[in-house]
Amino acid sequence: PALIGPLLGPFLGGLIVHWAHWRVIFLMNLPFGLLGLWLSRSIMPDYRDEHVPPLDRLGFLLFGAGTALLSYVLEVFGEHSLPGGAVLGLLALSLALLALYAAHSRRVRAPLLALGLFRLRTLRISVLGGLLTRLGVGGMPFLLPLLYQIGLGYAPWEAGLLTMPSAAAAIAMRVLNRRILARFGHRQTLLVNTVLLGMTIAAFTQVSPDTPIGVIVLLGFAQGFFSSLQFTSLNTLVVADIDDRDASHATTISSAGQQLSMSFGVAAASLAVAAFLGPVNQKDPTQAIPALHKAFAWMGGATLLSSLLFLLLRRTDGGNVSRFGAPSAAEGA
Repeated sequence: PALIGPLLGPFLGGLIVHWAHWRVIFLMNLPFGLLGLWLSRSIMPDYRDEHVPPLDRLGFLLFGAGTALLSYVLEVFGEHSLPGGAVLGLLALSLALLALYAAHSRRVRAPLLALGLFRLRTLRISVLGGLLTRLGVGGMPFLLPLLYQIGLGYAPWEAGLLTMPSAAAAIAMRVLNRRILARFGHRQTLLVNTVLLGMTIAAFTQVSPDTPIGVIVLLGFAQGFFSSLQFTSLNTLVVADIDDRDASHATTISSAGQQLSMSFGVAAASLAVAAFLGPVNQKDPTQAIPALHKAFAWMGGATLLSSLLFLLLRRTDGGNVSRFGAPSAAEGA
């Protein structure tokens, strides 16, 4: 279900925008959200931990305010809606709030995010490498519709169709993820796949109105294929050296890092487009294509840079979850 939504969502959203109004998309979330709440309460078992620590309210305020403010700084920096001094002041304030949270998390018994787990090398590399990777990949849902609709002139529903190969590839890769990690291990998989993913994102710089539709579909499929393998590798590596008692803290850190990096990726992509766009003739929207191409190059470059972090991994890292190096059934016989 988590992969079917990205497969059908852009196409259905494109149909709604094409035949109705974009506000209808948000209104449709209400019945689906209510249905999801009803199904979860009716079907899912209500497992509860007997000893749940109290919510770290101060940590929630510090971390939430710091990250929200940082996201806002990236947005207004691209829009040039505030003077430079105000942007720098907000940036300093957001970093100060995050630093205060880091200090606060060391003093409380049950922090919102257990930053002490960053002492574990595999978790540290996974989260930081995933942050850089998702800065590039996270901007794709923003850049691709702009390229397809504004640059290439496709209707919203047609642009939605062009995003389906990426989601379909992610579903197909689920069959191969475990085998690839067991065969090559986390280090080699992440090193090679990150480079291929970055090159695939950068390859969208070659898409123009003259590009055959088959090439666009193939690029979308490759991007979804490599993205799925990348995220599966990172998500399994983050818990490779975690004790059972810290598993929930590790997954919380991983989930927070994923959400933040994806939102920052959209902000970084919009910032790159705004920086490269300049004055555009509204009667000829294809003039936006060079700016979009440069944004794809930047996003691909950010993804390629994250591969340097994976050089710090050891060959056997993650072997306990990937079964890398374990004898196969045939060898055991």
